[in-house]
Amino acid sequence: MTSPLAGKRVLLIVSGGIAAYKALELVRLLRKAGCGVTAVLTAAGAQFVTPLSLQALTEAKVYTDLFSLTDESEMGHIQLSRAADLVVVAPASADILAKMAAGLASDLATTLLLATDKPVLVAPAMNVRMWLHAATRANMAMLAARGVAVVGPDEGAMACNEFGPGRLAEPPAILAAIEAMLAGPRPLSGRHALVTSGPTHEPIDPVRYIANRSSGRQGHAIAAALAALGARVTLVSGPVGIPAPAGVALRKVETAREMLEACLAALPADIAVCAAAVADWRTEAAGLKLKKTPGAAPPVLNLTPNPDILATLSQAAARPRLVVGFAAETHDLLRHAGEKRLRKGCDWIVANDVGEGSGIMGGLENEVHLVTEHGVEDWPRLGKDEVAARLAARIAQVFA
Repeated sequence: MTSPLAGKRVLLIVSGGIAAYKALELVRLLRKAGCGVTAVLTAAGAQFVTPLSLQALTEAKVYTDLFSLTDESEMGHIQLSRAADLVVVAPASADILAKMAAGLASDLATTLLLATDKPVLVAPAMNVRMWLHAATRANMAMLAARGVAVVGPDEGAMACNEFGPGRLAEPPAILAAIEAMLAGPRPLSGRHALVTSGPTHEPIDPVRYIANRSSGRQGHAIAAALAALGARVTLVSGPVGIPAPAGVALRKVETAREMLEACLAALPADIAVCAAAVADWRTEAAGLKLKKTPGAAPPVLNLTPNPDILATLSQAAARPRLVVGFAAETHDLLRHAGEKRLRKGCDWIVANDVGEGSGIMGGLENEVHLVTEHGVEDWPRLGKDEVAARLAARIAQVFA
């Protein structure tokens, strides 16, 4: 199958930072997909990778100097910025993001970014404190308002021995974001999809909580599949150990009440897919760790029902046109799923049996039944990515 990047051209700007070495792997992946790459290396970026390395992988001239007479006679910087289908900045340092937000043109890279009439994708990479600084947050908000797309950053350990958001997204994730931007018209373009994913954690005390076995893999896969079809996706996720898909807006939450608040804040939306395994109950959390005292009775947890996110979205004044819920059951699957669809007021229910031995909760595969007003569709056991792609395609049919 031909790659969607075959015959496309990317202008890759490599700015400064230890993560610049990953730009070499990104170039390799792009070239493997049949995409032409023209590289621009900033002075700071050249402290970490060499023009020769980029030239060897791109098989093309690497540009560094705004005032090069040779470069300007061969291809002026304005034409260079317009000869590509997409401009990618990876890594995008705090410095170059600030210059982009301010509209500066102080070197070749920033001049190209100011002069281009093509879409721009940035992959930020910096120290966690720099990423969380108010100035960077304001710069990112300004760039987003101008239509600049973002992939990452990831959360994790950094070269500076700190931990948190700021790591460059991995090259395959950047490649996926590039593919999504260059895929052309897609059936859900212009639609906003809200997806919930993962478990919720309801605190008992500062160290304990009520939770479940949800990994978030199915919800995250659905968010990725909808984004691949062109939707603008808001992913509201409980605590999970997997990264958010490229090209989605992630809202991290802990509790069911936080998840509901984030969902309502994301409206209006055209599509809502409630794939999260929301805890049904919560308790009043103790301010101090509950201690086990020899001979004393264990503490009693008084449970209170959590808000019903699926029902709330199904009945909201700004109700999405299509609301999809999930039913994870251990017995009488289709009966419970059908009753849930009517009780909640949603349009579809994706039902799956998570009983003992199913391997679905936390696993890589799923076996679902799509319950609609027209009946039940029985799907075979598939990988969760395949389930997500099939569900996204069914959703796209509604908006065709």
